[in-house]
Amino acid sequence: MVRRTKTEALETRNRLLDAAERLFQTKGVSGTTLADIATAAGATRGAVYHHFRDKAHLFNAMMERVTMPLEASLAEVGQMAPANDDPLRSLRDSMTRALRQTAHDERTRRVFEVATHKVEYTDEMQAVRDRHLQVRNECMAMTRAALREAVQRQGVTLTVPLATAALGLHVMVDGLIQNWLLDPQAFDLVRSGRQTMDTYLHGLGFRLPATTRARPTSRASTRTRAQAVAA
Repeated sequence: MVRRTKTEALETRNRLLDAAERLFQTKGVSGTTLADIATAAGATRGAVYHHFRDKAHLFNAMMERVTMPLEASLAEVGQMAPANDDPLRSLRDSMTRALRQTAHDERTRRVFEVATHKVEYTDEMQAVRDRHLQVRNECMAMTRAALREAVQRQGVTLTVPLATAALGLHVMVDGLIQNWLLDPQAFDLVRSGRQTMDTYLHGLGFRLPATTRARPTSRASTRTRAQAVAA
């Protein structure tokens, strides 16, 4: 009985998060109330408050469903075996996975669209801004660590300070995602992202293994990949 109750509670929580995703996307975060979410999920307001303290808490839980895998992927870069793994390759592959998940996973795309274009950092949503800054700072720290390791291994003298190099890479990938969300048909997010990252890293003075360079892709295969949904 206890196990079934926990399962039912988890199902209710996920229904609420699913409803929040759809409503936030269509009405915006400020235009959506917790009562709206409860109604759309076929639940009561009491059920909403049982799982979430307020709208900001619900929003952050919605974000974590899609960002946790991406954050875990980037965290793996800092946990790699020093003697065997290429930090630059690992960093690039991690960011490529983030681009691929954004491009091909409907939930990730929807949630990122909400986070990018549908939310205002009002007093009510201060916890959302805090969460955003925390994730940004953690990602920046892991990116700096990976670039620092790559600098030491390759004996590279960067053309800019390490912190600036990491910031540039982060802003570039973030900007690619934001622009792609405005018009997903404008360019292939994964292919353009890989090419742009390689160009940027090469410009910083890094030597890139041949296997990490973006491969030429026909227009037909690009269209097919853009239409596919990742498993």
